[in-house]
Amino acid sequence: MGNEQQQKINPASWLEEYGDLLFRFARARVRDVFTAEDLVQETLLSACISQKRSTGTSTVSTWLIGILKHKIADYYRKQQPEWTEEDLDAFADSIESMFDAREKWKVKPQDWGKTPEKMLEHKELGQAIDGCLTEMDTRMAQLFSLREIHGVSTDELCGYFELEKGNLWVLLYRARMFLRRCLEFNWFAQTKGEVE
Repeated sequence: MGNEQQQKINPASWLEEYGDLLFRFARARVRDVFTAEDLVQETLLSACISQKRSTGTSTVSTWLIGILKHKIADYYRKQQPEWTEEDLDAFADSIESMFDAREKWKVKPQDWGKTPEKMLEHKELGQAIDGCLTEMDTRMAQLFSLREIHGVSTDELCGYFELEKGNLWVLLYRARMFLRRCLEFNWFAQTKGEVE
């Protein structure tokens, strides 16, 4: 019997062997450390319960990550606020107010000075981004953070949030527009002299 098969039979070793891997995976997809820990615990509990139903065709780590992905998807489904048509219309109106009739910027984006790579070296910029994400609609902040910061795939996001790809792209676009405006006001306007 191989080592992987023995570990599948002995769940006592899972936390020690795969706990860090599962935690890093969960932490990259949820912002809260405690939530990530809870998701890992739920994953290990589900794995213990469903161990006998496992086909044994995948490694233990792959099998546990698969269970964790479902737990993360369930977590995001429970977190989703209900959006009304009025909410979406109001947000669309606020985005449209940025452009004129010819679809040109009413107020052009500012020149941010240096390249994004250089700007990211500033710890304060990271704090400004976090501040902007807390002011953003919760769902858009989660989508933006998962996609742009943690690199979660479009397909995974659509699965987590039960979204069509077109809807996801619209929400990500709106999140980027909000973040741009927020950073221009809260970061670049205040630091323009410092980074030149």
